[in-house]
Amino acid sequence: MSEERVGFFTDTSVCIGCKACEVACKEWNALPEDGLSLTGMSYDNTQALGASSWRHVAFIEQTAPRGRTQLPLVEADSAQGPAPGPSGATSPGPSGEASPAPSGAASSTDMRWLMSSDVCKHCTHAACLDVCPTGSLFRTEFGTVVVQEDICNGCGYCVPACPYGVIEQRPHDGRAFKCTLCYDRLGAGQEPACAKACPTESIRFGPLDELRERAALRVDELHEAGVDGARLYGHDPEDGVGGGGAFFLLLDRPEVYGLPPDPVVTTRDLPVMWKHAAGAALSLLGGVAAAFALVGRRRP
Repeated sequence: MSEERVGFFTDTSVCIGCKACEVACKEWNALPEDGLSLTGMSYDNTQALGASSWRHVAFIEQTAPRGRTQLPLVEADSAQGPAPGPSGATSPGPSGEASPAPSGAASSTDMRWLMSSDVCKHCTHAACLDVCPTGSLFRTEFGTVVVQEDICNGCGYCVPACPYGVIEQRPHDGRAFKCTLCYDRLGAGQEPACAKACPTESIRFGPLDELRERAALRVDELHEAGVDGARLYGHDPEDGVGGGGAFFLLLDRPEVYGLPPDPVVTTRDLPVMWKHAAGAALSLLGGVAAAFALVGRRRP
């Protein structure tokens, strides 16, 4: 890498689920439209990352813990108070937290929305790079992982290799696609389209080391405010993929967001496997040579 490694820090505590990142990503990268049909999954119309959805805003509805401290993000208008929903239920605030019920409202359940904009993690140890036979996948000078669609032969090896299920093949030609972290924009000194479009700065772009420092401070801030569930995901260089070029601040366990709790590079055992295969091949060749030698001795 000739440039400083850059990446994404996605702070889900300030995501409002507006989907501006999804729209900006599709518009800039000229991605085919998808997710236009109703899924029955709240407002999550795209459902998952895929060949035509390089950003996916997840909506998770859950019961909020009683007495939970609200996130210190937006000061509510104390004179008006939050607007109650149907049957006195509270409307989710911009942080995804359920706002306190208005005085006198009959609400038996506190709900909250957890919203998160997911993306390719641009792993430090990327299994997709290890298995690609054509060199279609490569690591850029910015430390990101990009698919060259004109070189991809549609073999699909990268799809099961990804521990996050990010990469997908398009059905009409079998080629693989995923987030490029707007490689063309980076080369022109611009930030990725999704980060540019995010109105709350939930998606932050910059040098990876700086983002990790900012993320740690943000977690401390939330813990001091009583939000004990706040945690970082994908930031640790010692994790199973060597840390991601895109990492997240979550308000609950990774499984709640559909993320693997302990991702591991799927090709980590390849060197040992090749070593054992080579040993087995040598043993087989040795056995064959010994057999021929034995046959040769028995001939008159």
